[in-house]
This record gives sequence, structure tokens and C-alpha cells, in this order.
Amino acid sequence: MSCVHCLIYICFCIVILMGNANGKWYFIPGNKAGTACQVVVDHSGHGNFSSIQSAIDFIPSNNKHWVCIFIKAGIYREKVKIPYDKPFIILKGEGKRRTQVIWDDHDSLAQSPTFASLADNIIVKSISFVNSFNNPNSNKKNPRMPAVAAMVAGDKSSFYRCGFSGVQDTLWDDQGRHYFKRCTIEGAVDFIFGSGQSIYESCVIHVLGNAIERGLRGFITAQGRTNPNDANGFVFKEGVVYGTGSALLGRPWRGYARVLFYKVNLTSVVEPKGWEPWNLVGHENQLTFAEYGCYGEGAETSSRVSWEKKLSPAMVKQLTSTSFIDTEGWLLNQPILTLNF
Repeated sequence: MSCVHCLIYICFCIVILMGNANGKWYFIPGNKAGTACQVVVDHSGHGNFSSIQSAIDFIPSNNKHWVCIFIKAGIYREKVKIPYDKPFIILKGEGKRRTQVIWDDHDSLAQSPTFASLADNIIVKSISFVNSFNNPNSNKKNPRMPAVAAMVAGDKSSFYRCGFSGVQDTLWDDQGRHYFKRCTIEGAVDFIFGSGQSIYESCVIHVLGNAIERGLRGFITAQGRTNPNDANGFVFKEGVVYGTGSALLGRPWRGYARVLFYKVNLTSVVEPKGWEPWNLVGHENQLTFAEYGCYGEGAETSSRVSWEKKLSPAMVKQLTSTSFIDTEGWLLNQPILTLNF
């Protein structure tokens, strides 16, 4: 029996044996990855699985065919990890306010993520990932420390209408090429960080100034490009930055950090100076921190740091084009349209 037939047979057995009416087959025409099966997760026990991790664990290692896991509305109190050897997984929830994954780990940066995606070719839609350790609305007043809501380390990963919530180090955009569209990311300190090569299109960036000590400023990004030849960087394309308190657009996590805000609505939450060199005072020329075509009360650049980069229109076009993260067409070949994304 071929690998394709094995996967189809296993998926068929789950749907039939458990008698779930919501289990459906999805045939994705024109997709080179092949056939996708939908498995249902329902925390109340009426799906194929009651936890997201158990559904992921079920998928065979080195899977080569898209598998869609449909996650019904509810709060899933668990840590979720997609390991390196399980690519071609689709996680589809019922809305970022309705399908939420919540945990509160904080032992270390690597240990803390509520959601960790290590495999290539992952699609996530309409789910929120929350690290509640420093939740400002909670009665528990834990000391502020790194507590990651999601870590993304696989290549060719995309997120649609997802939520990421934390206070410090919310979204660890670690490495690989990633696409975020119409997502909401909230936090206070370095809450989008890492060495990913990513476009954030039409995303909402929510600054939680009330979650940090009075008088302290926040930082939206801490990008980790290590040398001038690295292709990575964060590009924020359209969308909005708003919230409480005040925040800088970014500071460098590594020596050649690169961040561009392009046609983003920057509200008054953005501090006039815009950026900070952190540990790279005297080496600001290595940094590519830039804005282009932004608007709003916080977009006035007359008080920005003198070393903010003025990018040429050609460079701006290069960074904001989908080709910045996709030269071979992986975004176009994802099965999002067939699955009603």
C-alpha cells in the first residue's frame, strides 16, 4: 500500500469509527501536495479528538499531503507543538475570538510557547494563541518576564485572521519565511521578535501599555538579522498600530536588524523618536529601521532618530512585494481557497 493510500485509509477509519458527522473529505485540485483529510477537534468530546495536540500526534511523521484539522469553538487549555517532521498541516478554527489556545508557561524562552510550529508548510486560520502568565486583566500579578504565545520556526508558514496575545515576547517569529494576514498581535515589550523573513499584511498591532510598569515605554519589534547578507526582516504592510501607553516601533535584537512599516496607520501610541539602538549605540548605521507612506498621529517623522533609514522606492517595492518571502509560488499553491479561507 502506498503512503497516499495509507493516509486516506487511516483518515477514513477515524471518521467512520467515531461516527462524527463533521468529518469531511477535501480534495484539493491542482495542489501538488495531494489530498487533504479533515479531522475534527472538539474539546467537549464530540469530535475525532478532544485536544489539538492529540490530533497532531495522530498525523504520520514525514507526511507529504495536506491534512486539515478543524478545531471547533472553545478554550483549549493546552500547549500545542507541530514537530519538525509533520509538515502540510492546516489548523482551522471558528474565529480568533471563538477558538482559543491558552497556557501560561514562562520557565524559559524556549520552554514557554503556548504554540510552537517547527515544521515547513503550515497554515493556521481563525485561532488565537495566548500566553496568560502576565495577563494584565488577571488577578495574578506575576513578575513580567518572557512568556511566548507562539513560536514559528518552520519555512513557508502562513497565518490568516489569527490572534497572538501576551505581554513580553508574544510572537517569536524565529526563522523561515512567513505570511501573516489580518492577524491581531498584542503585547508590550519586544512582542514581535526573532529572525523570521515575514510580511504582516493588514494586521492589527495592539500595544498593552497598561501591562508594564508605570513610566516605562514599550517596544513593538526586536528583529534578529545577524549580518547584511541575511534575507530576513519584518515588513508591516498596511494595518494599524494602536493601544495604551507609549511604544517605540522597535529596537535591534541582533546587529543588522531590519524592519519596515509601510502605509501603516500609526496612532498616538507611537513615540515620536520611533526607534532605539539598544545595545548597538555607535553602530546604528548597520540597522535598517524604516517607514514609508505611513499616516496617523504617530506617523510624524520630524522627531524620529537621525539614523532611521530612508529607503529608495525600488527597495520599498522589493521588500513589500510578495516575492520578498515567496519566489517559487508557495503562497499561491496553498489550498486556502478550496478550504474556504
